[in-house]
Amino acid sequence: MMPLQILLCAALFTLPDCKLKEFTRWDKMLTMLENSHMRQNMLLQYFEEIKVELQTVKEDLWQLGANTSGSCSDCLKNIKSDLSNLLESKCQPDNTLNNNVDKSVALNQDIVDSLQRIENLLKEKEEAEQNQPECTDKGERDPVFTQKFDLLIEQFQKTQEWINQRQLPSGCDAAILFPMRSPKIYASVHPAEMSLQAFTFCVWTKVTEALEKTIVFSYGTKRNPYEIQLYLNRDTPVLVVGGDKNKVSANNTLQLGEWSHLCGTWNSEDGKTALWINGENKIVTYELAQGHAIPDRGIFQLGQEKNGCCVGGGFDESIAFSGKITGFNLWDSVLSEEDIVNTAGELGCNIRGNVIGWGTTEIQPHGGAQYIH
Repeated sequence: MMPLQILLCAALFTLPDCKLKEFTRWDKMLTMLENSHMRQNMLLQYFEEIKVELQTVKEDLWQLGANTSGSCSDCLKNIKSDLSNLLESKCQPDNTLNNNVDKSVALNQDIVDSLQRIENLLKEKEEAEQNQPECTDKGERDPVFTQKFDLLIEQFQKTQEWINQRQLPSGCDAAILFPMRSPKIYASVHPAEMSLQAFTFCVWTKVTEALEKTIVFSYGTKRNPYEIQLYLNRDTPVLVVGGDKNKVSANNTLQLGEWSHLCGTWNSEDGKTALWINGENKIVTYELAQGHAIPDRGIFQLGQEKNGCCVGGGFDESIAFSGKITGFNLWDSVLSEEDIVNTAGELGCNIRGNVIGWGTTEIQPHGGAQYIH
């Protein structure tokens, strides 16, 4: 017998019986993770294929919109944009998949279901295009196809309106709502006693409608109701210091119906006064109320003007504010440009004044004014 054959025979007699390894629960968990990752990779590959197909459909929609009326073209543009946003949001990988297998499986299933719904809609769209006749000169279109687009657009518009109604500036968790223009709706501010030789104020506003004079806030005394006042003349903010004849305005700088960040500075020494809109210095002037001092024992009010013997006395409906106000702060000095710009940033609502601090100083709503979150 050859030596090699002898070795093979010995190996056959000496090798132990093969036994299947018993998997522990950790082995099973690792196997589940590997399977989950494999499914994730397959889904991502599938997403890429769907993305290419949707891109082709979007180009077809764009081409179709170019040959139709202007209103339909606008509809298709909106659908194209929203499809792009939906696709990008669904195709982003979840970084928590490696830590939670159950969440990964649920998320993947949700994405698959969403893509399936999109795919079904696209198939219906293709079938509608194949069955509909060519557009006539009158711009006739398949009513089922048009109805689906109109329904999608209506849903997007409602969602956008809902978000806009409840949205607050970044970093702000509350605001005061002035639901309508009324002499009874305002908010009173109660700072500690103060006498100012200089000041900086900042405030976020979203006005529903601004007339020739719509009060954002005012500070006044029995002798002079116009010590400090910020009001809107349509889309123009106006700052008054020391009297209604001492004013500075930043013409046509507001976007009505949108959140705007307003800051103003003044010092008595040279009367230098400035207005800032959304972090940008819009106007600077000098010798405004130069040598004047803002007295204490006055009343601060949001949304109305101090004109009478007491809080709430003699208010005028025509100058009342309607909309939302948040982040109202007042300092007893002129802040640096960098500090003013920071108040308009993402953490602006966390920067508080040393005379009035939003979230720390008492601001009491009256009438129908109320805090919202």
